[in-house]
Amino acid sequence: MNSRLKEVAKLFFKLGSIAFGGPAAHIAMMEDEVVKKRKWMTQQHFLDMVGATNLIPGPNSTEMTMHCGHERAGWKGLIVAGVSFVFPAVVITMVFAYLYQQYGQMPKVEPFIYGIKPAVIAIILGAVYRLGKKALKNVELGILGGLTLTACLFGVHEIVALFACGFLGLALYFIRNSQNKLYSVTPLILFQVALSAGTFKILWTFFKVGALLYGSGYVLFAFLDAELVNTGMLTRQQLIDAVAVGQFTPGPVLSTATFIGWQLGGFWGAIAATVGIFLPSFIFVSILNPFIPKMRKSKIMAAFLDAVNIAAVAVIVAVCIEMGKDTLTDWRAILIAVVSITSVFVFKKVNSAFIVIGGALFGFVLTLF
Repeated sequence: MNSRLKEVAKLFFKLGSIAFGGPAAHIAMMEDEVVKKRKWMTQQHFLDMVGATNLIPGPNSTEMTMHCGHERAGWKGLIVAGVSFVFPAVVITMVFAYLYQQYGQMPKVEPFIYGIKPAVIAIILGAVYRLGKKALKNVELGILGGLTLTACLFGVHEIVALFACGFLGLALYFIRNSQNKLYSVTPLILFQVALSAGTFKILWTFFKVGALLYGSGYVLFAFLDAELVNTGMLTRQQLIDAVAVGQFTPGPVLSTATFIGWQLGGFWGAIAATVGIFLPSFIFVSILNPFIPKMRKSKIMAAFLDAVNIAAVAVIVAVCIEMGKDTLTDWRAILIAVVSITSVFVFKKVNSAFIVIGGALFGFVLTLF
């Protein structure tokens, strides 16, 4: 393995081990690591990748790791980054799945999660500030971003808001009257998995979900409820417990699939479910990645991408507001958030990992009082 692949593997394994708080938080940590600290790419290119990734199905933060890995070490980097990011969550989830199967209940982790959530809000705000400055190129984009934020806060689905903002950006561009063309070659990654008939059914079930999934963990819950609970493969309580595990373990919430796969088919069921739900993302990103620089060079697509980028920042702000309403409910959570925000904006060289760990420990101590 060359030095760049090792660098990619080490970084995304670390992020996969400490990235709590959902896609917005994961992307904020990535921006801090690959743009601000390591300078693997420009802020504009990172922002373009965020905007484009929001338009395809699958877990956005995991797909962003693949984009970043590709930028640093080519198609091998794409695979290494994605696998390294997912691996810690899968292993941790497997441990919980085994314990759950043996004892029928989950361990108590609430005191630590209590402190992590306010710290994550601070990390997201830091990324919003940096990405927002880059995305806000003119007053028109500012208005589009404001409209997107308002729409999201009033319950409009984020994918609808993103596409609507993108097409409004295109409309504004055509009003100014310009034209261009976009050509691209789209490489494809091929995977082979040898499975028995039972595990193949698990693989296919989760592959369908991974190929169609847009949105949050709540959307995932609805998909899995239809695919598994309504067909009698899983009880609703098992599904609720599985989604809970995905929420309080680091890395992508789609590690929920690992937990469910274990309940359905043991170790190999967990492997099949994990491969199934993440495989579409590897395929989609390998197809999408070559388009992004070409989109930026095309004036028409650049106008669309600029509008999608400001919409993506607005969506992250909306997520942050909703997280704040759910999380900042007492003086302890507010204190952790204030200390974390101060760390992010005043001590700018502090690694986001330390903010997450500090928030967890601070939360644990404060819950003792």
